[in-house]
Amino acid sequence: MSGTSLDGLDIALCNIEGSGLDTSLKLLHFDTLSYQDEFRNNIRKIFAKKEINQQDFSGINPYVAIVHASLVNNALKNWGVAPQDIDLIASHGQTVYHAPQILTKNPDLPNSTLQIGDGDHIAVHTGIITLSDFRQKHIAAGGEGAPLAAYGDFLLFTDTIENRILLNIGGISNFTFLPQKGSSIKAFATDLGPGNTLMNQYMFQHFGREMDIDGETAQSGLVNETLLQYLLQEDFLELPFPKTTGPELFNLDYLTMKQETSGTQHLSPPDVMATLNMFSALAIVNGIKTLTKDLDNVAIYVSGGGLHNPLLMHNISKALPTMKVSSIDEIDMNPDAKEACLFAVLANEAVAGDPENVSGLKDSPAICMGKISFPY
Repeated sequence: MSGTSLDGLDIALCNIEGSGLDTSLKLLHFDTLSYQDEFRNNIRKIFAKKEINQQDFSGINPYVAIVHASLVNNALKNWGVAPQDIDLIASHGQTVYHAPQILTKNPDLPNSTLQIGDGDHIAVHTGIITLSDFRQKHIAAGGEGAPLAAYGDFLLFTDTIENRILLNIGGISNFTFLPQKGSSIKAFATDLGPGNTLMNQYMFQHFGREMDIDGETAQSGLVNETLLQYLLQEDFLELPFPKTTGPELFNLDYLTMKQETSGTQHLSPPDVMATLNMFSALAIVNGIKTLTKDLDNVAIYVSGGGLHNPLLMHNISKALPTMKVSSIDEIDMNPDAKEACLFAVLANEAVAGDPENVSGLKDSPAICMGKISFPY
């Protein structure tokens, strides 16, 4: 799994038995192998840009796959695992553009999303059958291509007692809502808004750093209420669930526009970071409050990079005082490995499952996803 934060490749080695609601997953090994700056810079040439160099794009597609294959090979070597002992690779690829009609406002072009890192190259360079490009089937079947977490979450984490919200804070924040078994309510997944993406972009622009480690910069600043209220004035945040978005909307141009219209261009970088941190927290909190206003016994389990930002977690927990907010490791899942594990489940469903297994999801097509690439 490689997210929009571009910090590295999450590689999870999973043993999976069964399929559907009988799926059991055991995480054997996990590591995040960091990207080199050269790799990040190459992705940024085409990432979330409306106009790009076609030659760059054509070459970066296999380039990403070759880098990912090399990292997989390195991980297997580090773990002492032979490639021939691996049945399948599930490769999410690298998202470079996400364009649902809700974002483009263009009815003439269908929902679209693009993840690069060609599966054939990964298969050939690792010698392992590879499933990739999962999101295209979701769009072809009437979805928006995201979020896909609901499929694996539904199969692995539905509980008999709790109503669960599995909150993932990556570049974009999203959650899967899992009503307790026997409920008349259907499970679903939705994006919420910015997670780390605006904070990461701002840190890179002003400090040359990939992220605000431990929220230190934001903690040294003060939230500007004027800018915060302008940031929260966005049509996407008021749309009903489910919905999807990406850095194509929540980016530095968005921040610049909001600072200009609110007259807050004078703010210091720490104050902007404090405000962006609170903006991400409230985009998450407001969505959860909308969902849970008539629900009892709600537990929130968090994964993704935002879990490691103490200020962001504090802002979320403080705004949800009646709910349990904790790491997803409380229900036996490594929070950093979760998304990679969920794509392993999608691959397992593609080769051993049935679309009927996920027919209990609201507004999500009941499908199996992933294209299969053979190494020979």
